[in-house]
Amino acid sequence: VSTGDSWTVEQLRGKSSEDLHKLWYVLLKERNMLLTLEQEAKRQRLPMPSPERLDKVKDSMDRIDRVVQEREDALRLLQTGQENERPGEWRHDFLGRLIWYTFREWPVPWYLNSKHKRKRFFYLPNVKPFIRLRLEKYLRRKVQKENLQKQKEKLLLEKFPPHETQSQS
Repeated sequence: VSTGDSWTVEQLRGKSSEDLHKLWYVLLKERNMLLTLEQEAKRQRLPMPSPERLDKVKDSMDRIDRVVQEREDALRLLQTGQENERPGEWRHDFLGRLIWYTFREWPVPWYLNSKHKRKRFFYLPNVKPFIRLRLEKYLRRKVQKENLQKQKEKLLLEKFPPHETQSQS
């Protein structure tokens, strides 16, 4: 079955928010129909007719999401000047991990707020060795994963050596 292409970001940027909303629900209905068709094909042990349609619908929905997010970001930048949805900053917790702290409004100023004073956005000096150990552990796991990947590639090359095609001239 011949089908059309997925929606591009440029096409979607030209649409109004109301049209994007309608298109989202049309694509959602189409996706549900295609997923139902896929399950029925699996049940009957038959190949799904033109499975690329599902990928096109998913791509279009992802692109609609991106366009809507772009519009929300632009509106937020105009209104508040903030890039993030909820303003915040990177801080250290009491274990020395770097976390994103989201700013909140409090009815009481922070310097009078005992609940806020209990939060520790610093770590004590005796935590420093454990930060180093955590970093070493992370790097060790990263190297192990890389070595495992190299071993798998080597095993696959041994199992399936690349055969060279000889061209006759």
